[in-house]
Order: sequence, then C-alpha cells, then structure tokens
Amino acid sequence: MVRRLAWLGRACQGGLMDGIQHQRAHGRLQLRWGAKGLVDLFQASPMRALFPGAEPGEPATIAQVNVAGGLAGGDSADFELILEDHAQATLTAAAAEKIYRSLGPESRITTRVALGPGARLEWLPQEVILFDGAMLQRRHEFALGAGAELLLAEMLVFGRAARGEVFAHGQVFDSWRLRGPKGLLWADALAMAAADLAHPHRFNGAQAMATVLLAAEGAGAHLPALREIMPCTLLRPGLLLARALGDASDLRSQVAAAVPLLRAAAFGLPARLPRLWRC
Repeated sequence: MVRRLAWLGRACQGGLMDGIQHQRAHGRLQLRWGAKGLVDLFQASPMRALFPGAEPGEPATIAQVNVAGGLAGGDSADFELILEDHAQATLTAAAAEKIYRSLGPESRITTRVALGPGARLEWLPQEVILFDGAMLQRRHEFALGAGAELLLAEMLVFGRAARGEVFAHGQVFDSWRLRGPKGLLWADALAMAAADLAHPHRFNGAQAMATVLLAAEGAGAHLPALREIMPCTLLRPGLLLARALGDASDLRSQVAAAVPLLRAAAFGLPARLPRLWRC
C-alpha cells in the first residue's frame, strides 16, 4: 500500500494525472417572492434557500446556503431573485462564501435580481473569503422598478485573515450593474491579480474591500451620518455609495454599523443586523 501511494504521489507531481476531468458543481437557485411570500422556487445542489422566521418588525428573511461549503475552480453558482410589486424581503446567507484555491479554472458566480414597482430588498450576504490561489469571476445585475428600494452590503476578504493567510496568488473579476426604469444607474468592475494587493497605488496591502449601497428616494439625507462610519458619496439623487479598503475585521465592524443605521433611517426598520449575522 505504501509503495502504491508513493507511486501515486510521483504520478501527480509528474503531470500524469493532468488530463483527469474533475467533477464540478453547478448550483442554481431561482426565487420569485410576492407581497404575501414565496411564489416559486427552483434549487439545484449545492445551492439552497432557507426561510427562517422573521423577528418582530422585520420583513421576511431569505437565507442562501451553499451546502458544499464553498466553490472550487470550475464550480459555478447561478442565483436569480424576482421581487414582485410591493414585495419586501431581506436576503442574507447562513455563512461566509468561500472560494477555494483553483488548479486553473475560475469559480463563477452570476446573480440577477429584479425588483418590481414599490418593492424593497435588503441584499445582505456575509463576506466572500478568497483563499490563496482562488480564481473568481462574479457578475451581479440588479434591475429596479419604479419606486423600488435597495440596501446592499458586500465584502471581499483577500485570504483567510484569521489564519494569517495572504492572498499571494490568484485573480478576481467582479462586475456590478444597477439599472432603474430609465436605464443604467451604476456600473462598476474590478479586475485584479493578487500582486495588486501590495501595490501602493492600488490596494496598498488591504486585507478586504467593503461596499454599501442605498438606492432609495432621499438617500442623500443619510450621507453625513454614513460618512461618520465609512467613506461614501452621493453618486446621483437617490443613490448613496460607500466603499472602503482595509483590515478585514475593521471593515466588518464598519459594515455592521452602517447597515443598522441605513435600514432604520431609510426604511424605518429596527436598527439591527440580520439574525444570521449575529449567530
């Protein structure tokens, strides 16, 4: 047995197994949510949706779950959410999404969200953690109907900071498109290699990046209060954006302060984080 294992190790190092086709996961989750709750659901492993009971005063909660624990190179996750007219929901995740080291292919995440007129969505997943060697391609498309409102918070963490891991190898492509009834409201794209993290004029050694966005009438009124927590600007009337680079734990604390502030001030909801963030 020892001789066989030794031969297998030499074969892997020598490239004799390079042609093996590894099994890949292609998850899909499609949701339609109405004013009275779930209308339609399709899910394909490893993507799942859970519906934990909402706390008093809270909208319904939709929790994304990746039962595989994360995505490896060549895996894909496709998520589609439709909120019907005047529907309300909070989208969160049961745990941080992990992007594992790739042997070559990218991990792909595609998200499409459509909000009907008067709908309101809080998009509050937990952070995405990029393991050293991860290769990620991620695309988000949000479409807002007339009078629809969106509060969004996202974090990318470069390396497993708690273990002292550095994101020394790998790359990320992260694309965002936000459209309203009259067309494009915001477009953003990040294309980076691991070497960019150390560059003084790029990421300057940052461990993480956080983004908070509020699309709602009167969003500009919350600019001074949000600016006390993290750097932000009013992109256009009704569209407030905050973004920061820095230490992963510091940024998580900033996001954890910004979300309760905005959901209370803009939506009249309790000034707290989703329950799953507090577990």
